[in-house]
Amino acid sequence: MPSVPEQYVGVAVATKANIYFEGNVVSHAVIFPDGSTKTLGLIYPGKYHFNTKAPEEMLIVAGNCKVILDGGKTAKSYTPGEKFSVPADSGFTIEVEKDLCEYICSFLN
Repeated sequence: MPSVPEQYVGVAVATKANIYFEGNVVSHAVIFPDGSTKTLGLIYPGKYHFNTKAPEEMLIVAGNCKVILDGGKTAKSYTPGEKFSVPADSGFTIEVEKDLCEYICSFLN
């Protein structure tokens, strides 16, 4: 199980939030010195579908969620410290049943 970073040092943070689903999913972009980008976000209870352009890796920081990758039939549960990968030009449905789910999304260009 991957460890969850407590902080990133020496990065830039976009001040404008990425807001989806009427504010139920909110994230901020973190830009690293090498140009790579991650987003740090919160998901409120609900069920949401996201499309991907680039491959992504989602690391759950806090809370719980269920995920179905596009083309899949069965939801898989994720807890803090667990991650899932989403291929490029694909998508996933994520469901949070209660409380908040916090995540780090890494774009794997």
